[in-house]
Amino acid sequence: MSADTTSGPRFGETPILELKNVHKAFGPKQVLCGVDLSVRAGQSLVIIGGSGTGKSVTIKCALGLLRPDKGEVFFDGLPATTRKAMDALRRRTGMLFQGGALFDSLSVWENVSFALLHRDGVGRGEAKKRAIEALAKVRLGPSTADLRTAELSGGMQKRVALARAIIAKPDLIFFDEPTTGLDPITADAVNDLIVAQVKALGAAAVTITHDMASVRKIADEVAMLHEGRIIWRGPAADIDQSGSDYIDQFVHGRAEGPIQPAL
Repeated sequence: MSADTTSGPRFGETPILELKNVHKAFGPKQVLCGVDLSVRAGQSLVIIGGSGTGKSVTIKCALGLLRPDKGEVFFDGLPATTRKAMDALRRRTGMLFQGGALFDSLSVWENVSFALLHRDGVGRGEAKKRAIEALAKVRLGPSTADLRTAELSGGMQKRVALARAIIAKPDLIFFDEPTTGLDPITADAVNDLIVAQVKALGAAAVTITHDMASVRKIADEVAMLHEGRIIWRGPAADIDQSGSDYIDQFVHGRAEGPIQPAL
């Protein structure tokens, strides 16, 4: 649904995150070749594209984990060029990593409240209380808090990772392949939780995924990354009538078309 329609969702005016002409290479391999991308408060943007097209590199540049060779990253309208600016960005950002990236050596509540404990200096009692509150938001009861991650199913691990991403009430959340490894029913339930929690926070969301069911469920807008550039962006409702051969091939999963399979 377009942000410009009066009946659609209302998004902030200034992008909370903006990438302008971002380039990134690793040796002779040019991965990003001038990425322009923005997302505003309350908006859910999903980036699609084939394997190896630079989706994860785009997120890492946005977070300052990688420094662009050329171009700029802006957070809340200001250049994210200094350590202070990047620290501010990260404090206001949540992340759900592909595979969950939970710590096996920690309990569930310690995983969820990791940033509170180790970044914000919150006491363990208060951190556990807030972790249990975050777990409730992803439909996990208090008894889950003291479990180890090895005791959790794949779907529960994703929900714990989502609780960790939202516990500090971020203004911007990144989701890296949030339904990878889940069966379709569990994946749909996780997608529902993502939509509900992003809306509850009023946060901006940037998701990278190959899962078209996830795209259709969680996206306000879709951007396609191909050969290091955004080649199409539009409302999620338009992906079946995009007019782009690239989008059409990707959405329908066809081997034949302008995108060559990575064999």
